[in-house]
Amino acid sequence: MKTFNSPKYPKYTFKKGNIFYYSRTVPKDIVSYYSCPRIVTSLRTKSFIEARMASQAYSSKLEQYWLSLRLQNIEIPAFQMVNSNNSLGASKLLTIIEARDLYFEVKGKGRPKLFFDTASRNIKYLTDCLGVKPIDLYTSKDAASFREWLLNKGLSISSLQRIFSGIKAVVNFAILENGLGCDNPFSRVYIPSNTTAKKRYPISQSSLIKIQKKCIAMDDDIRWLVALISDTGMRLSEALGVMVSDIDLNGDIPSIKVIPHKHRRLKTASSKRVIPLVGISLWAAKRVVENANSDYCFSRYTGGDYCKANSASAAVNKWLKTIGSKDDVIHGFRHSFRDRLRMIEAPSEMIDSLGGWSLKTVGQGYGDGYQLQLMHKYLSKIGLDLLAPIKS
Repeated sequence: MKTFNSPKYPKYTFKKGNIFYYSRTVPKDIVSYYSCPRIVTSLRTKSFIEARMASQAYSSKLEQYWLSLRLQNIEIPAFQMVNSNNSLGASKLLTIIEARDLYFEVKGKGRPKLFFDTASRNIKYLTDCLGVKPIDLYTSKDAASFREWLLNKGLSISSLQRIFSGIKAVVNFAILENGLGCDNPFSRVYIPSNTTAKKRYPISQSSLIKIQKKCIAMDDDIRWLVALISDTGMRLSEALGVMVSDIDLNGDIPSIKVIPHKHRRLKTASSKRVIPLVGISLWAAKRVVENANSDYCFSRYTGGDYCKANSASAAVNKWLKTIGSKDDVIHGFRHSFRDRLRMIEAPSEMIDSLGGWSLKTVGQGYGDGYQLQLMHKYLSKIGLDLLAPIKS
């Protein structure tokens, strides 16, 4: 039987057979550095005196090492008084710029230009505020100062959340890739709740009819984009990134594939899907194919490695407000798409599948999903009343 800290044995030892073993619980504040919460090792002796001396030596060494780990995680006293020109000498770890470059080199393969632009902009904000430092020399106080600096620049809470999320990703990646023992000070900073975020409303049925009729009347690439989204529920970036080869007009059921491309990745794994084309979305897909002058459906905004979703969103939203409600935006079609499917009592799992929403249960990932014919049956119902006058 194992006995710990018994008067019969030296401190932190137990006997197994006739051999003394050293056993020590790793303190909670540094247990993350270990693969298991307890250290057990043979002292390779049967002698009580030798076991006591070895135990004392082990404990001394361990406590010195644990102290060094704890010191890595505390802020450097009076660091704000250190001359910035000399601060780089206090660490040999990679700087935030080197961390960014490593992030690009490993995670940037196959990513669109937007990936690099966004991460570069986030890191530039950081270096403009706090300067270029090794990643272990940024502190939680620095992170708080950075938050206030961004707020004073007039950035919204949602922008703050995106910037901090991007910086945390870069620093975490550098720490994991290099097996570093430092913390990420940007992971614990307080970000206020976004109580002023503007709610996105579904586009009303009356506005939907006006917008769809206007799309047919104007009959250009911007209006084809809006029409394609209106009866498929696609995200703007998904529709923008569609290739001509993703549209199937010759099958028994016309459809469109939402799949990842070099110029446009998908938001989640569930975003990959096939959507039947009905109503005005079928009309728009035909107009796109008939007028295609390249492999890209919307070459005004997409190319070899880019998808200018922000530019398209600004142009489309400005136009939508002149036709429907002042609250109408392109993303509102996704909200109304879900509401319209609810109104015809479409199964919620099918709604998630059509819209590319993330799966909510493990069971939803089983099987091959809904057949195109059944999805077409439900989608046809949401377009009949609205689009009966339209000749596709």
